[in-house]
Amino acid sequence: MVNMPVCSPIVFAIVSYRDLIQQRGKEDRDVATKLLGQWTSFGLEDVQLINYSVLLDLPSSSPNTVTLSNTGECYYPSGQPCNKETQTHHSQDLLYSYAAYSAKGTLTADVFDVQYGSPEDLLRLKHFTNVSSKIALLKLGRMPLLYKLSLLEEAGFKGALLYADPCNLPKFQNLSNKAFMVSLNGGGDPSTPGYPSVDGSYKQHQPNLTSLLVQTISVTLVRKLFMSLEEAGENEVCQPLRLPSTGERKILTLNVQTQPTYKTISNIVGYLKGATIPDRYVIVGSHHGGLHGYSSEQWAHGTAMMTALIQVFMRKVKKGWRPDRTIIFCSWGGTMFGKIGSYEWAENLRKVLQKNAVAYVSLHDPIKGKGILYSIASPSVQQLATEITKNYKVTCLGTEKCLESNASSIQMEGDSDYFINHLGVPAMQFSYQDSTVLETESFLSEAVFPGYSTLSTKLDSSFSLHESITKLTGEAILQIASKPVLPFNALDIALEVQRSLQDDHQHVDKLLKVAYALRESAELFQSDEMRPANDPNERAPARVRMLNDVLQSLEKSFLVSGVPPGFYR
Repeated sequence: MVNMPVCSPIVFAIVSYRDLIQQRGKEDRDVATKLLGQWTSFGLEDVQLINYSVLLDLPSSSPNTVTLSNTGECYYPSGQPCNKETQTHHSQDLLYSYAAYSAKGTLTADVFDVQYGSPEDLLRLKHFTNVSSKIALLKLGRMPLLYKLSLLEEAGFKGALLYADPCNLPKFQNLSNKAFMVSLNGGGDPSTPGYPSVDGSYKQHQPNLTSLLVQTISVTLVRKLFMSLEEAGENEVCQPLRLPSTGERKILTLNVQTQPTYKTISNIVGYLKGATIPDRYVIVGSHHGGLHGYSSEQWAHGTAMMTALIQVFMRKVKKGWRPDRTIIFCSWGGTMFGKIGSYEWAENLRKVLQKNAVAYVSLHDPIKGKGILYSIASPSVQQLATEITKNYKVTCLGTEKCLESNASSIQMEGDSDYFINHLGVPAMQFSYQDSTVLETESFLSEAVFPGYSTLSTKLDSSFSLHESITKLTGEAILQIASKPVLPFNALDIALEVQRSLQDDHQHVDKLLKVAYALRESAELFQSDEMRPANDPNERAPARVRMLNDVLQSLEKSFLVSGVPPGFYR
């Protein structure tokens, strides 16, 4: 194991976090400039501030509203009645309860409960009724939001009320009276789809990324609008909300207005050059800043951990150490609006990154609970993530037992998206989650709740969880950047393919035969070709370079086009 430096990163993380939260509510560029000064002062090489003019969909000057047509009762997304007093006292939360890049306008229509909006949910509904030009009451979660909205468009819906079922919300904070913000942008600047938003780029003005009028609402408002909502009574087991199948159908009027605006977002990118293989990159990513003019602190935790790692690494550099491969530290702007900063940077350097990027290590919102150390990794680095967690004494807080979690390959949050899905770069992340979180794709992270941003500080006031994540992440970076042979596992990719096919019982016999052949080839590769990883006598430079090129390209072989909206390959 490549040991982390003796100096603990916890002090650096605390100081950095307290410094960074002073930047909350400031413009993206202001936060980026602060980071630029910090990283440069630590001695990081070639630190760059890179600006992009991108299309953001910001709130309008007045909150969006939902009105009951038969009574004329008007509500804000949080469930509060429409009046000047409410708007004055809660203006920020009300304005930022919206779906960025939704269609704009007013729609009056019947409301139909589509639950989670799965293909099965919609087929059942369409079998009994005509949903053309109607409004869907849609739950967040289980599948990517963009995929579910595409199904609603196909079915003929014109609007969607989006909420989070109380059974899916975290148990340690009451969010039932909170509406939230989501972005309907799959990634990058909407005005430059598929190409970088650099000076001279042609801009396609696309303020709407869906034909649907989409509005986020709180559980409180759902209950006010649909008084006969079926849910649990005194039973302790949470029962999902569901509209009754009989009774009068509600007619609502949605008023959705937002303000498409070109704004400057900024990335900070700094390099720690490799000593022997400088043309191979280990990319470390977090994000800075929240919503424009919206006081959010959630971003500061991952950025503080990255800043602490930079400080620790640069202290080692001053003592003569360097990694073999180049480490690129990136703090992304515009993440809340659809991972804009990471997409634009990667699109601009696509050819270089396709050839040279080895791995992406994420520090995206790493503290969301205190019960489970949650490791998410691409198949080729799952074994590495598992070994790293086993070699550390895991810290958890509270009365619960500290539950171990093996590395999972479920869909990863945040800015790793482009690197995984467009470049085939393996990615990994360590985070703490609440013990009620299941190892499945919940997709609740697509929602940004107001007032939720300081939760991670309350969960980890001693910063011990921050220290654990920083050490684990640092160990992963060091192993990938410094081991002569990349610590990737080809067999885990073959096993992941085989498991995926075994879960699908429709016409997969031929595919399973191919998967078994892939597994046999991977086993042979692991036992024979991977000997240089364990035997220094076989580490001839040309052989090791060739082997690393193969390992680096493993996941690129599984890139596919035409993936449904919101899904990973």
